[in-house]
Amino acid sequence: MLEETIYQKLCEHRRLDYSSFHTPGHKCAGFFPEDLLELDLTELPDTDSLFECSGIIHEAERKLAALFNTEASFISAGGCTLAIQAMLRIASTRGSRMIIGRNAHRSAVNACALLGIEPVWVMPESEDGCFTGVVSPEAVERAFVNGSGISACYLTSPDYYGELSDIRSIADICHRNGALLLVDNAHGSHLAFVKDRLHPTALGADMSACSLHKTLPVLTGGAVLNVADPALAAECKQAMALFGSTSPSYPIMASIDLCRSYLENGGIDDYRKLESRVTQIKRTAKAAGLLMPSGECDPLRLCINTSGAGVSGDGQIGYFHGFNVEPEFCDGKNAVFIITPFNTEKDLQRLESAVSALHVPVDFVQERGVFTSPGLPERVMLPREALLARNELVPAELALGRISADSPCICPPGIPMIMPGELIDENVIKALACAGIAAVRAVKSK
Repeated sequence: MLEETIYQKLCEHRRLDYSSFHTPGHKCAGFFPEDLLELDLTELPDTDSLFECSGIIHEAERKLAALFNTEASFISAGGCTLAIQAMLRIASTRGSRMIIGRNAHRSAVNACALLGIEPVWVMPESEDGCFTGVVSPEAVERAFVNGSGISACYLTSPDYYGELSDIRSIADICHRNGALLLVDNAHGSHLAFVKDRLHPTALGADMSACSLHKTLPVLTGGAVLNVADPALAAECKQAMALFGSTSPSYPIMASIDLCRSYLENGGIDDYRKLESRVTQIKRTAKAAGLLMPSGECDPLRLCINTSGAGVSGDGQIGYFHGFNVEPEFCDGKNAVFIITPFNTEKDLQRLESAVSALHVPVDFVQERGVFTSPGLPERVMLPREALLARNELVPAELALGRISADSPCICPPGIPMIMPGELIDENVIKALACAGIAAVRAVKSK
């Protein structure tokens, strides 16, 4: 009997016939040419080189910039993480203190530590307490008033639940204070193509990291760094080469270029037409009494709180599997669904049936969500110092009072529950237990 391989397990999952409401955006729906994987080549005289490009890759990036209406767009075959690392590297040359939303992804936290960036944390604010919430312009303004030497502000928008920050207002605040606005737009690449053009660089952000594969038809790992300022664009290749592999995947890069061609030749219309269908599903959710994020949100992402309908904890995944639906993520109370034009009408009907079968009693009182933080732990070391210090693995229940040497989280959504250099307090212990994280890295005592 042959041993089970990753390939076999993936084939087994495919045979389950679940409707994909998770990444990647192409939904394995046959978008790519059949011979794409036969083109797994390398840097050759006629295939160009990603970080020293002057041929086909340079031309592909020029066309991407025109598509996103940016000063420049740079391909990453190393995911959105590489684009985030490059953004932070460029900003760090202007100063080491940065305003950073506390809902930042672990990749940004680790990049800050490696680059010696000192975070000035700002907390997201949530009206209902059930979702992450967004960083408000007022919070950013206060951070500038209370701090000095701030070179940039780094925000996540949209967040994992589809909530959008007021990028236009925050960009104005940053630029008045002589600072850059950097946006982790990992889950919002498609926002450049929806009716209201909600992409961060269209709203005033200086740079945005866009994980194309999450919501567009691109192979996993395909991303773009979008840049609005020509002075910043000149620094990007060097910054990306600092962190990126010298052997990028040509199939991934080719898939980005194929996606660009698709969008230019009718694909944008596909995304805009989908908005009304998703709005219809959201109306169904609202009629069922399901709580959804408030404020401006991604028009193509569905996030619903199912706990009020009696579906929570480990039962969430099983519930949706009962309708042959595979969500992007369930946190025990909230369920997230990524919807793209590569979902069929059959997929959408399955999702709508699952949503309409839920019902929230009128007298239900909503509880606070899993990822809502009660406050910031005390920082006793800078992130770089803690991340690079000698450390040891400690059972979470015995870590009270220790200094975190890591950024523990569950991924998705990849939001750390404590940052390197912070003191592990009782609130952190509770959050770790809630997330099922049994052990943490702590700085070794001298």
